[in-house]
Amino acid sequence: MDQMNTVDVNGTKSVAASLANVVRAGDLIVLAGEMGVGKTAFVQGFAAELGVADPVTSPTFTLVRSYVIPTRPGRPRVLHHLDVYRLERMNEVADLAIGELMDDRSVTLIEWGDAVLDALPKDRLEVLLAYGDGPDDRTIEVVRAGPSWSPRLRQWTQGWQDGV
Repeated sequence: MDQMNTVDVNGTKSVAASLANVVRAGDLIVLAGEMGVGKTAFVQGFAAELGVADPVTSPTFTLVRSYVIPTRPGRPRVLHHLDVYRLERMNEVADLAIGELMDDRSVTLIEWGDAVLDALPKDRLEVLLAYGDGPDDRTIEVVRAGPSWSPRLRQWTQGWQDGV
């Protein structure tokens, strides 16, 4: 997939919202990028599109936050938002029981997940956020996708190109 460019935080949230439109229960999305690049803003846009009513904040100190998604046919029921930045050892990832969080009712987004890829399922979407040229510009790129994502990536790209 080509990279997407945004010029402000609302653009980043719009890209995330368009991704939320192709998500399925059981999906795992790994967010990577430097400190302050907009990983939490991405999750906020994603959550808003799914109808999460609670404020979405970074789970840096709590490690995991879970949000109820209003019932809609074909949508996940729970959004799990993890931040593994503070984890120092891989066995701490096992303590989070990510596999147990991922079920047929939920979607999971992990900030800094690129640091723990070996501990995560292979069927995942990896999204890299990076700083652009201007102070609020960002590039958003899919780095790698598991097999269940391949057909949906085209749909996501089309949604973004159609002005989502």
